[in-house]
Amino acid sequence: MAATEVVVERRVAAPVARVWEALTDLESAPSILSGVERVEVLTPGPFTEGTRWRETRRMLGKEATEEMLVTACEEPEHFVVEADSRGAHYVSDFTLTPEDQDATTVRMAFTATPYSGVAGMLAKVFGGLGAKTVRQSIEKDLAEVAASVERSTP
Repeated sequence: MAATEVVVERRVAAPVARVWEALTDLESAPSILSGVERVEVLTPGPFTEGTRWRETRRMLGKEATEEMLVTACEEPEHFVVEADSRGAHYVSDFTLTPEDQDATTVRMAFTATPYSGVAGMLAKVFGGLGAKTVRQSIEKDLAEVAASVERSTP
């Protein structure tokens, strides 16, 4: 089955270290991201490869909890989060590029690869609608991260 990819970029008027901190501070996610209702960190310690958590979001009026795993982490420039749920494998690939000392471009590439079978067929049929919803959600998340760090950057 073919994968669906959505890529969103956002310029943030804050240094790369502040943006990294906002994106990787799992406990603060519900206070930064309006779509995140709660986060349960499953691995102690700093955000790094192997960090695992459960994230509960409300999307399209329904609550969904997914278990997330960091599969790559190169602070402060890049990390990858993966999850398996509802008939697909999801990969969220974040790249932070400093534009200058006071600005960062965040690029988030989200890929959903459906498994075969009925779930895969449904994912393919509804892929366009799903991609639009995912894009809107990512754009909103990145806007909220930007607002949070830009408010707190001197």
